[in-house]
Amino acid sequence: MSSSDIFIGETIGTAILILLGGGVCAAVTLKASKARNAGWLAITFGWGFAVLTAVYTSAPLSGAHLNPAVTLAIAVKDGDWSNVPIYWAGQMLGAMIGAALVWVAYLGQFHAHLTDREIVGGPGAQATKAKAVEAQETGAGPVLGIFSTGPEVRNAAQNLATEIIGTVVLVLAVLTQGLNDSGKGLGTLGALVTALVVVSIGLSLGGPTGYAINPARDLGPRIVHTLLPLPNKGGSDWAYAWVPVVGPLIGGAIAAGIYNVAFA
Repeated sequence: MSSSDIFIGETIGTAILILLGGGVCAAVTLKASKARNAGWLAITFGWGFAVLTAVYTSAPLSGAHLNPAVTLAIAVKDGDWSNVPIYWAGQMLGAMIGAALVWVAYLGQFHAHLTDREIVGGPGAQATKAKAVEAQETGAGPVLGIFSTGPEVRNAAQNLATEIIGTVVLVLAVLTQGLNDSGKGLGTLGALVTALVVVSIGLSLGGPTGYAINPARDLGPRIVHTLLPLPNKGGSDWAYAWVPVVGPLIGGAIAAGIYNVAFA
C-alpha cells in the first residue's frame, strides 16, 4: 500500500471512529438528545460499532490501524518503522475531524446543554459564569467526556495501569486474530473480533478511566475541545492528558513483546 493510501485510509477511518464513538457519548450526555441518559451499555456498544464501521471502511486502503498503539505494536512485531509517522499523522488528523463533526451534528444540543443553568450552575448569569470558571480551574468541563476520557478516581499510577492493561488486551487481539494477508492490518474477520473486544474492554475495564486505549482517540478530540467556541465549556484537563497517550503506547509495546515471545 502506498503512503497516500495509508494517510487517506487512516484519516477517513479514524474520523468515522471518532464521529460515531464521540457521537454516542454526545447522544447519552447532552440535553435535548433523544438518547440522553441511555447509559454505559449504549456507550460501550456504540464504540464497538464505531470500530466495526471504521475498520471495514478503511481496511482496503490502510489496513485500518486507527490507533497509534496498534501501529506501534505492528512496527515492533515486524521491525518495520518506515510508515509509522504516516499512520500516526492520519490518525491524529482523522480524530480531530471526527470530533469536529460530532460538534456539528450536535450543535443545538451543545448550546442547550451549556446554557442550561441547572447544568452549568446557579440561578443567574453570574452563577453560570462562576461555575464555568470553576470548571476551568478544576480541569474538566461539563462536556469534555464527549471528546476525551477522564478518571473517576484520579490516581496517576492506577489510571496509567488501567490504560496499559486495556490496551494490551486490545492489541493482542489485533495481532493474533484476523490480520490480513500482508500482516499490516485487520482483515474482515479481524474487524468483527476487534469490535467485540472493544465492547468487552469497555464493559469490563472501562469504568476507572473511560478506556481511551488509543492515544489519537483521546488527544485529537481533546485538542478540538480546547479550540471549539463552546460557551461555558470549562477546561480540557490537560494535566491528565498524558495518561491516555502514554498508557496505550506502553500497552501496545508490551503486547507486541508478548506476541513475539509467545506467538511468533
